[in-house]
Amino acid sequence: MAGAACPVNLDQLNVFLVVSRHLHFSRAADELYITQPAVSAAVAKLEAEFGVRLFHRIGRRVELTDAGRFLVIEGTRLSEQVHQLERRLLEFNALKRGALTIGASFTVGNYWLPAALKRFHDSHPAIEVQCGLGNAEQVLDGTGKGEFDLGFVSGSAVHGLPGSLEGEQVGTERLQVVVAPGHPWYGRERLLPGELAESSWILRERGSGARQMFEAGLARTGVALESLPVALVLNSSEMVKTIVLNGAGAAALPESMVRHEIALKLLWPVRVEQLEMEEPILMIRHPQRHQSRLLEAFEQAVRG
Repeated sequence: MAGAACPVNLDQLNVFLVVSRHLHFSRAADELYITQPAVSAAVAKLEAEFGVRLFHRIGRRVELTDAGRFLVIEGTRLSEQVHQLERRLLEFNALKRGALTIGASFTVGNYWLPAALKRFHDSHPAIEVQCGLGNAEQVLDGTGKGEFDLGFVSGSAVHGLPGSLEGEQVGTERLQVVVAPGHPWYGRERLLPGELAESSWILRERGSGARQMFEAGLARTGVALESLPVALVLNSSEMVKTIVLNGAGAAALPESMVRHEIALKLLWPVRVEQLEMEEPILMIRHPQRHQSRLLEAFEQAVRG
């Protein structure tokens, strides 16, 4: 097959390298635990494949030809690269190498997911985890398209969960109505649903999990979101919190996000009768995509 591209047979290459080290076919056979004729056949096939002589056969003694010396150098390098490749591939299975891309809605990603990320990093420090934030619709879309290995959103997003995706509850998120000092509701112990329209509101954008959760909670009390005077609509819960801290109105924000400010009395938690805003946090996956051991390990850290 002179002149044609020929694949290197790694088993034959390994036999050749052992023979080149011993310069003796029988000793090579002993090391490889195969017969001497099998060693000779492997070397002969390698020579025939490329149309070169690798050894001078002088009686019972062998010497390397120029082609043989070249193959010792380059073949050793190739063999080492193959062994390194094998080791690195096995590292993926041993969770010593790899990367995950996670998508999360802003609130879940900023305030709930970090604890799970730390648990996973403590157990698998060599694994790289990239986390992209967006609203719930963006996370679902990215998970469906394979941009994210896993997605994390609040349960209100399941109403729009595509059929190709499945969700598993891994936590709980609760919204809390808050106001800053100077607001008429600051210090009030309880509010009736009908009084909600007496304040201006700072809302998250349409499509966000927090917005959907707030709207669903209002609907259960018989209050329509459209009946509330809305001052601002923002695409970040952090921005909403900052605006409320500056006295711009009321907002419904995740409890985990405002716990510190409530403790310092920078914000007041307003309890509204009948207004329950608690949703599951869902881990979203595409069941038809390969579930690697790495992905399984991350899911276990999340559940932990």
